Amino acid sequence: MKSAAPTLRFERSFLDSGHRLLAGCDEVGRGALAGPVSVGLVMIDLSAVKGLRGVRDSKLLSPADRVKLVPRIQKWALAYGVGHATAAEIDDVGLMRALQLAGNRAWEQVVVTARPDAVILDGNHDWLSPREQATLFDAGTVGPGALDVDAVEAEIFTGCDVPVHTRIKADLQCLSVAAASVLAKVERDAMMVAYAAEHPQYGWEINKGYATAGHRAAIDGLGATALHRTTWRLGTGDRISMPRVEIGG
Repeated sequence: MKSAAPTLRFERSFLDSGHRLLAGCDEVGRGALAGPVSVGLVMIDLSAVKGLRGVRDSKLLSPADRVKLVPRIQKWALAYGVGHATAAEIDDVGLMRALQLAGNRAWEQVVVTARPDAVILDGNHDWLSPREQATLFDAGTVGPGALDVDAVEAEIFTGCDVPVHTRIKADLQCLSVAAASVLAKVERDAMMVAYAAEHPQYGWEINKGYATAGHRAAIDGLGATALHRTTWRLGTGDRISMPRVEIGG
């Protein structure tokens, strides 16, 4: 059965708290074996915004429909951004911190236009707020990669400084969050198609870096690339081993 389209009902409830500029936020690529984790952020003006037909959570749309929606979402939004954290960053600082890095990068694109009063974040865990991540970032947790740890740490402790409201299934229910998921998905998919031209054996133009049987078999036969999350278990006989909070997406 086709799911109901997301609406602005929940977003508009923030007007009662005096919030006018609201941003919806969602991530894609969390569960992939290769490529970045990407975060979309879409800001709307609750005093003026209208609905937008055709938008759904990106997972419910065909690739062609997602691409067609991008210019419509960009025109509809007051501001938008998509940020990415690389596989190397995921390996070095962990998935939750990498999500925040990607979120910070999307945030910086949005605040060039205006600063949201609040953010709706899909899920039940606030990985976007620096105050949340500060409790997770401690000495000895950064991986052995070649990243500038001081620079990464500086990014982790900055970024979104407004209230973040988590909401389970916000990507299905909230139009701004669904729109953010579409922008992030289209941009990340295009990156994976481009990477596939450099590494055609892994099928990234089809699987987008996710854990298909063919992708795992290619890793078994050829080994991992620099675009793989090498701290993860990648082969056909392994399953990803992560803290429960990091599963999904």
